[in-house]
Amino acid sequence: MKIGIVEDEVIWTDKIQAVIESYCRDKNILFQIESYRNGRDFMKNADADLLFLDIELAENENGFGIAEELMFSGNACKVCFLTSHTEFARSGYKVNAFRYIDKKHLEEIYEALDFYLKTRLQDRVIFCNDTERNYVKIKLKDILLVETYGRKLRYLMLDGSDHVCEGRISETAQDLSPFGFFHVQRSYIVNLKYIEKVNGHVITLCSGLQIAVGRAHSKEFRKEFFKWRICFGD
Repeated sequence: MKIGIVEDEVIWTDKIQAVIESYCRDKNILFQIESYRNGRDFMKNADADLLFLDIELAENENGFGIAEELMFSGNACKVCFLTSHTEFARSGYKVNAFRYIDKKHLEEIYEALDFYLKTRLQDRVIFCNDTERNYVKIKLKDILLVETYGRKLRYLMLDGSDHVCEGRISETAQDLSPFGFFHVQRSYIVNLKYIEKVNGHVITLCSGLQIAVGRAHSKEFRKEFFKWRICFGD
């Protein structure tokens, strides 16, 4: 995980970096931290997964302006604003602020890091054996659903392609459940991220495909789907 800090006061940079380092070491997370005294230096590379950005910088720099530049450049970096003036938070919606960290409560950085890692839940791959016993590399975030296909499993991808692989639906559902997938009925596992609508016992995926939720799974599905929406908001 690449983390950037843009803060013009060394004392605050050191405090923020210490909190981040403590968190990553406790969680056994590989990390790299780069600190910058101003936004101009950061924007020369703008290489970070998560950026802790002071709103009030020296030399008339403004954190909102830097975040706006990032947003319009298409950079996917998530921005956590640092401020001693929480009233600035109202302006953050314009630049898709990920979090606001009150400098008087730097422990809030722990919650921001926790949540950021949850958003990266599907940034991993699995390997399956296809029908010719070859290993197939599949990105979790590209899976729309998994369904039974005779005695095998069919992984239907977002782009409409598919992979027919060895496996059991029950075991695969158990393996995928920590990563935002749910076994909605005997023959289907769906990616909760791509559910567009729930109407009674029928779900509609972003592809337009409709799947019935088994009655035995209905209560648990609604609970897990609600949790996913609360955590990830999509």
